[in-house]
Amino acid sequence: MDAEHAFQFRCSPDVPCFTECCQDITIVLTPYDVVRLKNAVGIPSDQFLDRYTVIVPKKNLLIPMVVLKMNEQDKRCPFVSETGCGVYNDRPWPCRMYPLDMNEDGTFSIITDSSRCKGLDEKEYTRISNWLVEQGVPIYDEMNHLFSQVTAPLKAQELDIDNPKVFQMTFMSLYNVDKFRDFVLKSSFLERFEVDETTIEKVKRSDVELLKFAFEWIKFGILGQKVFSIKESALPKNEEQG
Repeated sequence: MDAEHAFQFRCSPDVPCFTECCQDITIVLTPYDVVRLKNAVGIPSDQFLDRYTVIVPKKNLLIPMVVLKMNEQDKRCPFVSETGCGVYNDRPWPCRMYPLDMNEDGTFSIITDSSRCKGLDEKEYTRISNWLVEQGVPIYDEMNHLFSQVTAPLKAQELDIDNPKVFQMTFMSLYNVDKFRDFVLKSSFLERFEVDETTIEKVKRSDVELLKFAFEWIKFGILGQKVFSIKESALPKNEEQG
């Protein structure tokens, strides 16, 4: 299906399977998902990661998979109850897309059937393009596109990295944004790199701008892209003279 295709679906508390799709599933979280969720529950990113996620290392890849931790007793999402989602306005991308998924060619598919999701039997039709806007998907797609500018090159090249500090720095930059903000603002970072005042203020005030800054930092530090300039005062004297 393309974006102009209409599909049949409605979800509400009166649908018999309400919230059953929030049980015994794997929800992979992007950095932007983590930012939205940790702010929704009102805790720092490191606490959110410890309490609500499982970190799954991926062989030969620098960035691990971050998965939402389900309740041990019933395998349900920790944010859902019988009355619905407790973080609905900040729910992750897969939850916003359900029951749709996006294919690699940009088309869409239904990822379940009416035997599991009774919402597909509801006599309500919505154009996919309208659905995406109603569900707040565009900002997630924008941030995921920026994230892919980091992940795609990393997948495409063999990285010979065995320094655990590189893994720690990369993970912190992408997922532990509150700690990354401290790194930028409270370490010697701003003494070493040219960062304009407007960007500094954005990083101080906005987690989204901070995350965008983190993507640029990974491009510089890991991928070698010249997106940052080192201050002359921070250069070794021989480089400064040369």
